[in-house]
Amino acid sequence: MRAAGRSVRTRLRNRIAASDPGLLRLTAGLRTVGAIALTLAVLSLLRADVHHLVAGAMAAMVATFAIREKQLGAQAVTLALGLPVALASVSLGAVLNARLLVGDVFFVVLIFCAVYGRRFGDRGTALGLIGFQVYFLSLFVGATVSALPVLCGAIALAFASSAVMRFAVVPATPAGVLLRLRMAFRARLAQLVSAQLDLLDAGADEMDKALDAVREGTARLHETAMMIQARLEEGTPDESVARLVQRRIADAEIAAERLGLLLLSARSAERADTLTLHLPGAPAPSVGQPALPDEATATLRRDLRALRTLVLRAGSGDAGTALAHVRNRLLGYRDEENLPPAPSAVQDVFRGIGEAARAVLGLRIALDGPQDESDDSPATARSREELDAEDAAIDGGEEAAQDEQTGLRRPTTRAAVQVAVGSTLAIVGGELLSTQRWYWAVLTCWIVFLNTASTGEILVKGYRRLLGTVFGVVAGIVLAGLVGQHTWTAFALVLVLIFAMFYVAPLSYTLMSFFVTAMLGLLYTLLHTYSLDVLVLRVEETALGAACGVVAAALVLPVRTDRRTNELLGTVLDRLAAVTEAAVGQLSGGPADDLLDQARDLDQALADLRAATQPLTHPVTPLRARRHTARYVVALLETCAYHARTLAATAELLPTHPSIAADPRLRGAAGRTVRNIGTIAARVADEHAGAEVETGPSIASLLGSDAGTPRYGRITDRVLRHLERLDEAVVGLARPLGVPVAAPRK
Repeated sequence: MRAAGRSVRTRLRNRIAASDPGLLRLTAGLRTVGAIALTLAVLSLLRADVHHLVAGAMAAMVATFAIREKQLGAQAVTLALGLPVALASVSLGAVLNARLLVGDVFFVVLIFCAVYGRRFGDRGTALGLIGFQVYFLSLFVGATVSALPVLCGAIALAFASSAVMRFAVVPATPAGVLLRLRMAFRARLAQLVSAQLDLLDAGADEMDKALDAVREGTARLHETAMMIQARLEEGTPDESVARLVQRRIADAEIAAERLGLLLLSARSAERADTLTLHLPGAPAPSVGQPALPDEATATLRRDLRALRTLVLRAGSGDAGTALAHVRNRLLGYRDEENLPPAPSAVQDVFRGIGEAARAVLGLRIALDGPQDESDDSPATARSREELDAEDAAIDGGEEAAQDEQTGLRRPTTRAAVQVAVGSTLAIVGGELLSTQRWYWAVLTCWIVFLNTASTGEILVKGYRRLLGTVFGVVAGIVLAGLVGQHTWTAFALVLVLIFAMFYVAPLSYTLMSFFVTAMLGLLYTLLHTYSLDVLVLRVEETALGAACGVVAAALVLPVRTDRRTNELLGTVLDRLAAVTEAAVGQLSGGPADDLLDQARDLDQALADLRAATQPLTHPVTPLRARRHTARYVVALLETCAYHARTLAATAELLPTHPSIAADPRLRGAAGRTVRNIGTIAARVADEHAGAEVETGPSIASLLGSDAGTPRYGRITDRVLRHLERLDEAVVGLARPLGVPVAAPRK
């Protein structure tokens, strides 16, 4: 019974870890709700009236969610600085509330400064957010000069409650967050292996669904790897440990993605294209005929389940003889003589399982320290020796300096000007709609500019906020009617809605807006200002604020979506060329470079591009052809990034791996690919550029062969395959981007 209970708890823990990597959303929700609840409890003991209860709750929420630094010391400093900013903001709000013109001008200046403060990093962003939101709070509760002492006390209490929850009740140290992210990586890796197992067993009518699950699992694993990368510096004791974890995470991610591609090829009538794993909605290749041999299928099914077990139990400390036997068998597939009799495509899958098992072993050693080696087979011992040699060769590197734009070209300055203009329009229009609640339009205008960089992104965000607000108004009407004048029931529901708001915020902006609006409906009830007219006005002000934001973004220092995506596309191509050239250079015998750092820079640039193309790929966009083109280009770039990432990881094995040696011929063979990337980048930057993408013989044929040497000389088939696929994907980028392709040379 105890074993069964532990198994259930382990599965539940893994499921939670996979759904919320690092428990970041859960932590944010608990902190915020706890800070609000503690503030309300103390204020109720002090017999504060409902206006001060609402003010304290809103201030506690702002003090908690505004702070984004990862180190606890930096969070404490920002929270301490935020309190005087909040007190000054609410005091000015109370003083200027009765002075219409002066108050409006100050509000616009405050908005400009708050947005401009983002150039100073997380602390500047937090202080600007606190200043704006607390000023908004003063308008919401109708702050007056006579009520300032009590109101300031409620705000100070809210900040103290936030500090208690952040540092004592729900602490989140960088090391702890990184540990939970690593657990999430393992859980998502196991989920991906499960999806690959379903792909193995899928019938012809189930292939598309199974392939979609593999795509989703691959994307979720990559997302977690990027989250770990972002927190390695703060969460690890020194740089060498950070680089070791980075290396092992990259190895596991590459091995898992490669295993999915090999499995898809084994199920297909022909070798699967890597693009199939990255293009949403792409049909699955036709199932191969004849089907996989029953014996080979049964063995693959057994070994995929064993790999999943190895992943899930890798960090549990349960290293029995049975687990060692499973690990030894899977690692044995790295040797040709241990491969089961099967078609070559199926044997490739077994090789992929062996490499994935090696990656899991490396991940366990990097994350959990030395392991018991008493039950190791020769294959496992050899894998450990390779991993130890790679670990010893890992060294630190220096980050390159980034060029910074100045003046109105700086994104924070441009955004500050745009928000100031949009807010001015929202104030004027909001006053025409309501002299009492005009600030709702300003709030929406402010929010649609947060974390956006182009007119299209602002338009999509405004649409989502309006949609969430409309449905939230309906929910607010229902909840307000049910609650009536029961104050503490309303506050309890407010806490539930706030937790839901923070928990879903990274997943859906529409849902977040829904919960915000429903919560505000309850707050209106508490303040005895609830009515259907007020909630309808909320929709009108939201629509007005979103429209003002879009107008300001389109007319004032505009950044068109095309311009934004082209800039990011150029960055992705530049980094792709840099990673490819550096990896091939190292594989050709050149000097060592920080390849994994460059590969992660490429991944980050691609993530930025993917986010920037959302206005083009949104379901409501009327330009269907443009939508398909954007999705296709991003999928091709993800394919290129996968092959470049794999080349980088392989190149870093050169000093330690006995089966990989430098081959000078690679530099010349890959030169065409690097030139083609540069040609496409030049065309993206200048549509009048006249260079053409080169085509010609395959990469393998460019290498030539020497009599008496093994096939392809001293480099592995895998390197050649990745170079070949990368070359094909780069040429494939030419057509959707309008780059001419030269005829093949004879």
